[in-house]
Amino acid sequence: MASFNVLGFRRRSWNTQTVLLFVYSAVVTCALVLVVSKNFETPDQIIAEERMAAVEKLENAQVQAANNMAVPEVYVDAAAEDAESFDNPDVEWTVEGEETQPEVKQDVLLVEKGDHFIGLLQRIGMEYLEANQAAEALKEAGYDVRGLRAGQKIDIVKTVDVPFGELLSVDKIVIEPTAGIKYVVTRNEDEKYVAEMEQMELTVENRSAEGVINSSLAVAMQNAGVPSSVIGNFINIFAYTVDFRSDVKKGDSFKVLFDRKVAPDGKVVKNGDILYAELNLGKDTISLYRYEDLNGGVDYYNDKGIVLKRTLDKKPMEFRSARISSRFGWRRHPILKRRILHSGVDYAAPKGTRIYASADGVVKRAQWAGGYGNYVVIRHNSEFSTGYAHMTGFAKGIRPGVRVKQGQVIGYVGSTGRSTGPHLHFEVIKNGKKVDPLKVKAATGTNLAGKDLQRFKTEVAKIVAMMEGQTNYATVDTNQVEQASEAVAPVATQNPSSVN
Repeated sequence: MASFNVLGFRRRSWNTQTVLLFVYSAVVTCALVLVVSKNFETPDQIIAEERMAAVEKLENAQVQAANNMAVPEVYVDAAAEDAESFDNPDVEWTVEGEETQPEVKQDVLLVEKGDHFIGLLQRIGMEYLEANQAAEALKEAGYDVRGLRAGQKIDIVKTVDVPFGELLSVDKIVIEPTAGIKYVVTRNEDEKYVAEMEQMELTVENRSAEGVINSSLAVAMQNAGVPSSVIGNFINIFAYTVDFRSDVKKGDSFKVLFDRKVAPDGKVVKNGDILYAELNLGKDTISLYRYEDLNGGVDYYNDKGIVLKRTLDKKPMEFRSARISSRFGWRRHPILKRRILHSGVDYAAPKGTRIYASADGVVKRAQWAGGYGNYVVIRHNSEFSTGYAHMTGFAKGIRPGVRVKQGQVIGYVGSTGRSTGPHLHFEVIKNGKKVDPLKVKAATGTNLAGKDLQRFKTEVAKIVAMMEGQTNYATVDTNQVEQASEAVAPVATQNPSSVN
């Protein structure tokens, strides 16, 4: 058994050696064949290869000679090469297709509710310190940027980096807070902001119009080319004398003479005051002339100097549907717990509701008044005054000595002083005595006399002359009423088309 294994092992070893010897012999044979075939090229093959090598050598020599003649050898200074490197910050590289010069652009910033001057400038990329410097420059010129109002515009001239849109500088700022007056901020030689006020030379022009009322007074005036601001003022003049719902009827008419301010370029900057207002209501004609008295008060009078009487507004507040929470008379006070005279009428309303002046007049008192809280008293004439108590605060500019117009905001509903909740305590004082506001028949206004009456008659003569010089009034035809919102008749002027 053992002899069998030994013999088997030898047989397998012999077979392996035989295979390896055969493979080695085949590889050597192939190599010999390749060498013999390479070394035994034919004479023609050898001659052809030598000719090709010679031609290639000649061509290379010619190319080299030409290169040596066209491009002389140049030695580049390493320092110069570094100076032109893209990494060198002193080298300005031009990128094809892009603008490399800064561009001056104009922009308009519209002030929205809650915006402030510095914040608006920062929004376009201006640094805070520069924006604050511009604000200080405006203040020195007479304009406080805290007076910016929503809807106001600020004109900007700025320099920007065009490829990247980056703000480089704000070069000019223009603010026009009132018609004809603007403030201009620029940079001086020291790159500091300076401001100055510029006032345009405005020309005052007079315009007049006439119309027949077929649907409403406002539509008739619109069709006569009267500006909307003038229409509003016209209606306000008669608002407390004429009931436009019941007193004005089809076929009635109006006349109006007003002035306006025009810039040198012909642009209407502002529609001004109504100098003459007339309403023809059937058989009644109300003709009124504007006059500013020697004390600075402005009102409308007939040709005799008799003022247009206005009744007191007995509910002088924004919340017209406010309920009466307490009437005039004796009552048990809810806080003092004793019977006292309630000297006015209380209107319950939400806190912050606007309170109006009951009629034209002069503010005599605007201060804290103990149990009345914030209290305002307005004197309307020698007979009547009105009082407003428990305000949460006064309107801007309301202080003793200030003249107010009927319907002007003087304060806001609150619950200051002895009060159980937000309301307006409204009083009417007649000849120094407090009376029931709901029962009093009051008419305010003072007729002209003495020097005022003489001056007034002179003004009336001027107004009449102006009216007679513009007799070609625009009249609205009855057939045009259906197109009221589209048709606009020219106002009687030398240049009717320029009315705004």
